[in-house]
Amino acid sequence: MPTISVAMIVKNEAADLADCLETVKDWVDEIVILDSGSTDNTQQIAEQYGAKFYQNVDWPGFGKQRQLAQQYVTSDYVLWLDADERVSSLLRQSIEQAVQQNLPSTAYQLPRLSSVFGREIRHSGWYPDYVVRLYRCQDGQYGDELVHEKVHLAKGTQIKKLQGDLLHFTYKSIHHYLLKSAGYARAWAEQRAAKGKKATLWQGISHALGCFIKMYFIRAGFLDGKQGLLLAILSAHSTFVKYADLWERGQKK
Repeated sequence: MPTISVAMIVKNEAADLADCLETVKDWVDEIVILDSGSTDNTQQIAEQYGAKFYQNVDWPGFGKQRQLAQQYVTSDYVLWLDADERVSSLLRQSIEQAVQQNLPSTAYQLPRLSSVFGREIRHSGWYPDYVVRLYRCQDGQYGDELVHEKVHLAKGTQIKKLQGDLLHFTYKSIHHYLLKSAGYARAWAEQRAAKGKKATLWQGISHALGCFIKMYFIRAGFLDGKQGLLLAILSAHSTFVKYADLWERGQKK
């Protein structure tokens, strides 16, 4: 029987970590957590669930931090989770079946359902948000991206979709959204600037406007109620900010 590990990268996730681990503690073979410098009770909570807890405080970016975490995994399969995610019962069944089948050169996408400001977002282009999170360790790993990192799979690896939602409790308040999106925008601009990319403020305005129109009208964000409107506005704002950040970096040279 193939084995499976949950792998996570965390920092100050005491508010969410226990709820996440409760959904996997009884059926995975190993829990590997790589911390980047928590100052709350993250480590104590992780150890209560029998997790193997490691630290790397020299932050290299999301992709490389995940690469390091995967090096600690000893199981055949790795299931990647964030602390604000929960594995639903149906998804658990799908994952267990996939591991039991043990198909060669196969990775799996999980349908993620996000809750924003207290409401499940089922439109706005957010659902189903399929993400590759389950694969054999020998078949892939995350890339070097600073942010919005992706799994890079071995050539010839097929991707299958699993049933059951990965419940994602993101953005609990506007303040929380602004803090997270600011970090993402900065990392995005740093990554682009390192490659010699530049931007104009007009690009920021046009991309922000396009983001709002796509989310709220084309992808039916209006069906997500007031949360859908707020999400479209905030997403447009974040889009403008990342281009403005990249533009500003170009002005300093």
